Amino acid sequence: MYNNVSMREGDDVNMRKQQKQRGNRPSFPYSEGSKRYHTYDYWLKSTFGGKCAKIPLDAGFSCPNLDGVCGTGGCIYCSGRGSGDFAEASSVPLREQYDRQRAFLAGKWPTERCIPYFQARTNTYAPVDVLRPIFEEALTWPGVAGMSIATRADCLPTDTVSLLAELSEKTVLTVELGLQTAHDTTAVAINRGHTYADFLDGYNRLRAGAPKVLICIHLIMGLPHETEEDMLETVKRVAALRPDQVKLHLLHVLGGTALGDLYEEGKYIPMEREDYISAVVKALELLPPETVVARVTGDGAARDLLAPLWSRRKREVLNAIDKVLLANDTCQGAKYKQIIDI
Repeated sequence: MYNNVSMREGDDVNMRKQQKQRGNRPSFPYSEGSKRYHTYDYWLKSTFGGKCAKIPLDAGFSCPNLDGVCGTGGCIYCSGRGSGDFAEASSVPLREQYDRQRAFLAGKWPTERCIPYFQARTNTYAPVDVLRPIFEEALTWPGVAGMSIATRADCLPTDTVSLLAELSEKTVLTVELGLQTAHDTTAVAINRGHTYADFLDGYNRLRAGAPKVLICIHLIMGLPHETEEDMLETVKRVAALRPDQVKLHLLHVLGGTALGDLYEEGKYIPMEREDYISAVVKALELLPPETVVARVTGDGAARDLLAPLWSRRKREVLNAIDKVLLANDTCQGAKYKQIIDI
C-alpha cells in the first residue's frame, strides 16, 4: 500500500507555468534542453544560480555494519573506502581534502561555488559533539554554497536530527540516505544491516524533525537475485514518499569486495547495458516530476572495476537513456499518478 501524498505547495503551479513558457518544445519542465527528467544541473541552477563543484570528503567515520553493531564486513559491494573511493584518504585533514579536490575539479567545474560532500561510509555515525564541529567548520570554508551528508536512516537519533535541523537553517543541506532496496530479503543478502521498516522510521523522523533538510534516497539497480519487477517495486515505494532527490545507481563489481568474490565464482551476473537502460527509463516514469534525479548512472573506480565494463562509457549510457525516453515519448513522472492512489 502506498500513501497518497499531495504535491508540495506551488509545485503543480510552477510546472504548468514552465510548460506554458516552453510552448510545445518536447522537453521536460524541470530541465533545460531536451532532457526528460529533473536533472541535478537544473536544480543547481535554480537553487544556486549555476553549477557547483561537489567535493567528496572522507571524515573517517565507520558504519554499524562494519563495527559489529548490526554486522561486520559492510555491504557486499562496498570497497574499504565505503563509497568514498573518489575522496582523499581520511588521514588527510578535511580542509586539505577540500582544497585539493577543489583545485582538481576547477578545470571540470569552472565555478567558485562548492558543496562539501561527506561521502565515505556513514557520516552521522558519531556523537553530536563529534559531528557538530566537523560540519560547522566546513560551512566556513571558501566557496561553500551548500552541504551534502551521506548516511543511513538507522543512524539518525533525535539529537542528530536536531543538529541537522540547525545546519539546514544555515545552508542548503542535503542528507543522502542509502536505501538501495525496499526488499528485506535483498537487504540481508547484501549485508545492509537494516530493514525497510528501519529506513521508513529514520526517513519520517528526519522529515518531521528537520523539515528544511533536503532528503536524497539512493537506490541500486542490479542487486543479487532482484528482477526488474523487484527494482521497480522499490522505486514505487520511494516515489510515494516524495523525496526531494533520488540517485539511481548501477551495481558495480569491485575487486576486493564480497561481491567481487561472488562474481569471480560465477555466483553473480551483472546487469546488461540494455536491461539497465530499460529499468532506469521505467523508474523515471514512476518518480514524481518534482523529485530531482541526482544520478542515473555511476562509475566505479577504474583500477578496481571488474564488471560491468560497459559502465565505463558513462556518456554513452546517459545518451542512450535520453534516446529511449524520446523514442517512447515519455518522461519522468509519466506513470507516477498511477501509483499514488494504490
